[in-house]
Amino acid sequence: MYKLVINANEKKSVINRNIYGHFSEHLGRCIYGGLFVGEQSDIPNVKGMRTDVVNALKNIKAPVLRWPGGCFADEYHWKDGVGPLEGRKRMINTHWGGVVEDNSFGTHEFMELCAQIGCEPYVNGNVGSGTVQEMSEWVEYITFDGVSPMAEWRGKNGRTAPWKLKYFCVGNENWGCGGNMRPEYYADEYRRYQTYLRNYGDNKLYKIACGPNGANYEWTDKFMEIAGKYADAISLHYYTVPGEWKSKGSATDFTTEKYYQTLHKAFKMEELISNHLQIMNRHDPAHTVDLIVDEWGTWYDVEPGTNPGFLYQQNTMRDAMVAALTLDIFNAHSDRVSMANIAQTVNVLQSVILTDGAKMLLTPTYHVFDLYKNHHDATLLGSWLETGEIGEGDFNIPNLSATASEKDGKISLTITNLSATDTADMECALVGAAAGAVSGRLLAGKTDDKNDFDTPDTVCIKPFNNITSTADGIRFTLPACSVAEITLG
Repeated sequence: MYKLVINANEKKSVINRNIYGHFSEHLGRCIYGGLFVGEQSDIPNVKGMRTDVVNALKNIKAPVLRWPGGCFADEYHWKDGVGPLEGRKRMINTHWGGVVEDNSFGTHEFMELCAQIGCEPYVNGNVGSGTVQEMSEWVEYITFDGVSPMAEWRGKNGRTAPWKLKYFCVGNENWGCGGNMRPEYYADEYRRYQTYLRNYGDNKLYKIACGPNGANYEWTDKFMEIAGKYADAISLHYYTVPGEWKSKGSATDFTTEKYYQTLHKAFKMEELISNHLQIMNRHDPAHTVDLIVDEWGTWYDVEPGTNPGFLYQQNTMRDAMVAALTLDIFNAHSDRVSMANIAQTVNVLQSVILTDGAKMLLTPTYHVFDLYKNHHDATLLGSWLETGEIGEGDFNIPNLSATASEKDGKISLTITNLSATDTADMECALVGAAAGAVSGRLLAGKTDDKNDFDTPDTVCIKPFNNITSTADGIRFTLPACSVAEITLG
């Protein structure tokens, strides 16, 4: 019997709903065919946005959507994507597959998509191949309400009123595909670019800087020293890759040892966040600069027969386990982690949704986001969780992971059994609260279970009724490879 104690008297940080954010890049079929099909499509849509995908993202209360990249951001010139469709420039997407980008999905379409989902837009500006003027005028085009060339152009393109835009990032992966810059050089460029990102009217930008790649602690140190005071947040990118970059392994065909290797690498997120925050705190003891993780998730070899530049991979219960434990890490650091964006929303890497023409399915990862949505803007509660050690070979991990939060007088518990084979009997004690009414939902399956277009509901959320009230809490049994959401009160 494993023990969990939830202390309702220990109220910690608020879990920013943006931790459950998403990322959409002009990459493969994420935008075209995934989120956007155009108004002339036979696939049901509203102003070109797929109705089924929009509704699915609304269901999980997707809070923020990052666009247009990714590496694509630093070759994207926003002016090519506004105005009449027939006049928009066509280009080659040199980063992803060498396909033609017709720019039919641009600024107006992205803001329309966010409005339909009900999420905040998060825009990445072009530092790698763009200019200060280009970036400055993009913010003006989106947010300025008055007399200016960009506001006038926006009106001619069908939008008189400005949009609200809070989240804006100066570049993307400028240590790599965004320019192969040194941290000192990028820090100076960031200072210059952000100077011209104006706050128009009551629209106030939250300025995000390109942060480190994984364990590149020098990048964080140098940036915070040179430019930290000019940023509201810096971004961290980390992907869970079970193999080597040149041979990452299959998304669906893997051994139990490879399963544990994947989870072992996912746990590295805890180390990375803790270490980068220590560096940030040294330069920013007042904690005025947040950390966001705007690219994270699993990365495997592409599905056989698909374009290697499209990064299309299937999604199994292994990915659901990675999602759950990663979200728990973010929740535990919600005093400093203000946003995270899984890569990516549709048809790319660890997607929450897959599409094939008019067909759509929800992945196991999607269902984790569904189970966790009660944590949005809830208060993290202090908790203590007894765990055991599981694994194979050199890859050992704790068998359990959990988050407890409180909102509107109810306690939400999400708890994950990472074991591939063993159930976990749980005894949960509540301090400072009574269990009251208890309800639960469960996602469970074999580690390689997946949804495909022939059997789209193999992995789905089901009622979790195996919960017994006790004198001081509840008792339940978690199946192997499962995530449960339990609501108390």
